[in-house]
Amino acid sequence: MADPASYKPARQDIPTNPGVYRFRDEHGRVIYVGKAKNLRNRLSSYFAPLHQLSPKTRAMVTTAAAVQWTVVGSEFESLQLEYTWIKEFSPRFNIAYRDDKSYPYLAITMSELVPRAMVMRGDKKPGNRYFGPYSQAWAIRETLDALLRVFPVRTCTKGVFQRAERTGRPCLLAHIDKCSAPCVGTISREDHRALAEDLCRFMSGHAKPYIRELGRQMQEASERMDFETAAARRDDVVALEKAFERNTVVLADNTDADFFALAEDELEAAVQVFYVRGGRIRGQRGWITEKVEEVSTGELVEHLLQQAYGEATVELNQTQRRGRRVAQQGSQDTVAKHRRTAELAYRQDTIPRTVYVSTEPEQAPELENWLSELRGSRVTISVPQRGDKAQLLETVSENARQALALHKSRRAGDLTTRSASLQQLQEALDLPDALMRIECYDISHVQGTNVVASMVVFEDGLPRKGEYRKFSITGDAARDDTASMYDVIHRRFTRHLEQQRKAAERGVTSGEVTADQADEDNGRVFAYPPNLVIVDGGPPQVAAAQRALDDLGITDVYVVGLAKRLEEVWLPDDEFPLILPRASEGLYLLQRVRDEAHRFAIKFHREKRSKSMTVSTLDAVPGLGPAKHKALMKHFGSIKKLRAATVDEIAQVKGFGPGLAERVVAALGGGEAPSAAVDVGTGELLD
Repeated sequence: MADPASYKPARQDIPTNPGVYRFRDEHGRVIYVGKAKNLRNRLSSYFAPLHQLSPKTRAMVTTAAAVQWTVVGSEFESLQLEYTWIKEFSPRFNIAYRDDKSYPYLAITMSELVPRAMVMRGDKKPGNRYFGPYSQAWAIRETLDALLRVFPVRTCTKGVFQRAERTGRPCLLAHIDKCSAPCVGTISREDHRALAEDLCRFMSGHAKPYIRELGRQMQEASERMDFETAAARRDDVVALEKAFERNTVVLADNTDADFFALAEDELEAAVQVFYVRGGRIRGQRGWITEKVEEVSTGELVEHLLQQAYGEATVELNQTQRRGRRVAQQGSQDTVAKHRRTAELAYRQDTIPRTVYVSTEPEQAPELENWLSELRGSRVTISVPQRGDKAQLLETVSENARQALALHKSRRAGDLTTRSASLQQLQEALDLPDALMRIECYDISHVQGTNVVASMVVFEDGLPRKGEYRKFSITGDAARDDTASMYDVIHRRFTRHLEQQRKAAERGVTSGEVTADQADEDNGRVFAYPPNLVIVDGGPPQVAAAQRALDDLGITDVYVVGLAKRLEEVWLPDDEFPLILPRASEGLYLLQRVRDEAHRFAIKFHREKRSKSMTVSTLDAVPGLGPAKHKALMKHFGSIKKLRAATVDEIAQVKGFGPGLAERVVAALGGGEAPSAAVDVGTGELLD
């Protein structure tokens, strides 16, 4: 681990201009690239005392061995140079978005003399037109099959095309009118290119003019009694309408925009984008990124837009270079001309006039200028607040949330990943035994009221929900979180020791509990003790949990704490936290266990608070004492059923008359709802 002071530059040597800087490791590899309005201020912040830095920044500066910077003329230039270097060096500490799956595109190879339509995946090639991406390959294949009736562009491979040229015999698609057969001269190459350009315009959202024209031709053919032609034009109209209606109408026909939304947790973020062209959702795409550096949501969006549209920069530059080489060679002028035309169309189609985002990015004006330069016309970035665009962005946000949940679920369910996470965690904590069972505890309350705790159990990296436990905490134990944590751990392991004693008396192995023994203990038994106890919190909570185990004489259970803000792992009696790599499977498992304990505690707290609110409401009803309250609950069985009961139904309870029943109904359902109202049936907060 390097000492940042060994390569720290003198403050006066760092310029105050805008620029881009690079941190390199001992082998000269670039590990981080960043930009700054003021290089001196930004770089100085990296060389603060280590304990003042976030874990991610601390890991980066102790891995680095040198820092370099380049001064540029403006923040706009720093944005461009930062992306170029990130693309070139792929630094390990920079944010890197990756596709959460491989998406199919409809590609029109406009860079070729005889363009071809095809469904493809993978990298894009300069000069071609791409439509999508689409979530389902079969959907775009069906769409292309329908479009070939009206736009019979070739779909064959280069080998098939050349063989048809040599033999003078077209393929089957030409015989069924789904290819205009440029290979045998049935159509000229210029007319075939015009067909491909019409197909591109149709896929760009300009479909209605073609449908109207075909409708006019159908009507004219019908009027001159050419019913065969009229029927063919009718089928063409049906095919185009079918293809056109595949994409949902969401906005006005002249709307071209991209909608980006992001869902994140402490370790990862999921991004979804909807491509809207001509008012229709033409494609969808998703990315997943691991947070290897501490960034705000606005910075995540900034890096996202850089990566999403930076690809367009690289492809346009490649197109321009190839076009210049062709021009210098003085040959294939037609191809060079078509490449320039395709480049302009690519600019307009890839980068829309408007980019809508869920959170405004850092340096939004510089990003707008950069995108405007790429597109060749003005591009704006905005956050919609109301109307159809805001509703669509909320749909994109929901897709991002679902994508993150699905990614986490798949990651947790993978056997190899689970095994790696358990092994990494065992090695990082220096534990002697494999982590067969992990228990996590969390405390939940509102300003010291209705204090509860949760215990969740993970075995082999998977939750065992049947062994979750809930604790109500009262008295002195509820005065603060540390006292509550001590109380919960002490109660849980006191119970464990009691079960061990009973097991020894019965002559069974510790941890083995039969059905008869469970009945004897009223069904409330704990399984074998955990290898590891995780508490939600920092040093105070960890110390309280360890003290409870020490007081009980338990030495074979290890305790760690996970602090939520910086995801620091705290061990008992350690002055500094253990920092696990942000991409570590072990840290991911710790986070998942902690979040599950938090969810379970919150659920129990809401249930308890809901009941206490309802009970206090009933206590205020004149004439309703403890005995009648007990009779009510015994008759209806739950607060939810009581709330749904009518006056006549309540009056049937022994000791209740119509007057008292009316007062109960009014107390539960009438009058003003309390602030922070809670649904007594579900325990969820109501708006």
